[in-house]
Amino acid sequence: MHLSEQEPSSWPQWLSVYHKRALLGGGLLLATALLWPTPQLTTGQRIALPLDLSSTSTHFSVPDTLEALADKPAFSTTITTGDTLSKLFERAGVDQQTMYKVLEADLNILALDTLQPGNEISFYLDENHQLMRLEIDFSLARQVVFTQVDGSYDVEEIQKKGQWQPKAVSGDIYGSFYTSASKAGLTAGQIQRIETILKEKINFARDLQAGASFSVALSEQYIEGVASGDSQLLAIHINNRGKQIDAYQFSDGQYYDANGESLVRAFLRTPLAKTYRLTSNYNGKRRHPVTGRIAPHNGTDFSTPIGTQVIAPGDGVVTLVTDHRYAGKYIVIDHGNQYVTRYLHLSKTMVRKGQRVTRGQPIALTGNTGRTTGPHLHYEFHINGRPVNAMTAKIPMASRLNKAELKRFKSMVSQRNIQMGV
Repeated sequence: MHLSEQEPSSWPQWLSVYHKRALLGGGLLLATALLWPTPQLTTGQRIALPLDLSSTSTHFSVPDTLEALADKPAFSTTITTGDTLSKLFERAGVDQQTMYKVLEADLNILALDTLQPGNEISFYLDENHQLMRLEIDFSLARQVVFTQVDGSYDVEEIQKKGQWQPKAVSGDIYGSFYTSASKAGLTAGQIQRIETILKEKINFARDLQAGASFSVALSEQYIEGVASGDSQLLAIHINNRGKQIDAYQFSDGQYYDANGESLVRAFLRTPLAKTYRLTSNYNGKRRHPVTGRIAPHNGTDFSTPIGTQVIAPGDGVVTLVTDHRYAGKYIVIDHGNQYVTRYLHLSKTMVRKGQRVTRGQPIALTGNTGRTTGPHLHYEFHINGRPVNAMTAKIPMASRLNKAELKRFKSMVSQRNIQMGV
C-alpha cells in the first residue's frame, strides 16, 4: 500500500506561478520562506524522467507558503515487492548520479541494501528538483536519513529508545519446536535466536521429546504506545521430559546457563587464518584515499592477496550476501547477542543468506571489488547496532562468572524464573 505519491514532474507549473506572485508581493517574503529551517534532516536526489500522467487524477494545490514545500516530501511511498532502488528514484524524479552519491554515503551503514517491502521512503526536493533529504523508515524504532551537504550527502542512523515492557511466552512442544513456539506467539526471529543460543545444549530437530515444554521471558519495545517489532530475549527455560535446559542474559549482554557458565563461544579477533598487514584502522574521522572526503571508517582493512580465505570469527547466521557499487561483494553475519560482522570487497562468497556458520568456517575469498585502492579485506564488528574497533573491543570470550557476579546473576535468575512462571 502506498502512503502517498506526488509526481515531481507536475511541480514547475504551479511553482512558477507562485514565484511570480511572491516576487510581486516582495522578494523578502520569498527569501524568508526559502531560508526557513526544516524540522527534520533529509537528503534527496532527482531523475529527469518523462512521466505519462494522462491516466492519473492526482491534483496539486498551491501552498500558502514555501515552508509547506520544505515540510512535505515530494514523493513518499511504502516499498512493495518488485520495487528496486533505481525504480524508486525514477518515480521520485531523481537522477542516477544523485542516487550514486547517496549509495556512496551509505557505505558506512549499508542501509539501502536491506530495504524490504513495508519500509517507508520519502524524498524531499528543493524548488530546482534537487534531492535535499531522503528519509527511510525501517521500523517505528529505526530511521536512516541522508542529507545534502555541499553537493554530497551525509547519513545518520536514528534509533529511538522508546519504552520496553516485559512479556512471557510459554507452551508445550508437539511436533517441531518452531511450530509450537510460533503457535505460542514467538516470531520467526525470536525462535531462531533461541535455537542459536541453545545449539550447544540441545539439537532441536533430534533431542526434543513429545510433551516437552518451554517458557521464554522477553522485553518488547514500544514507541508511543505501539509495538515496534524489536524485542530482547531475556531468558529461556525448556523442560525436556525432566531435563532442564536454561539460558539467561546477564548485564554484560551474554547468555549463561543457570550455573553461570557462558553459552557463547569465544570470537576470533580477526576473520583471517593468517596474520596480514593492517593498512587502515578503525577511525571516526578518516580522509578517504579515493574521494579525499572526511568520513568515518567503521572497519579494519587488511592487505591481502586476492583469493585469501576469509573465515567466520564466531558462530552465527548469514543475513546478507550481495554486491554493492562501492562496497563490492560483501557478507553480513548476525552472531546473536547484538553482535554483527561485515566483510567487504570480496572476490567470491561461499555462503548464502540464512545459512548457519560456525567459528573458523570459510565464508569467502578476499578481493578488490567495489571502490578500492588495491586488494584488501574491510572487516567490521558491530555491537548493539554501532560499529566498534574490532581490534580492541571487548568481544565475548567463553568464561564463568566470578563470585561477585555470580551472586548478582543468581538474584536475576530468580526474577526471570518468576517472570516465566517456572
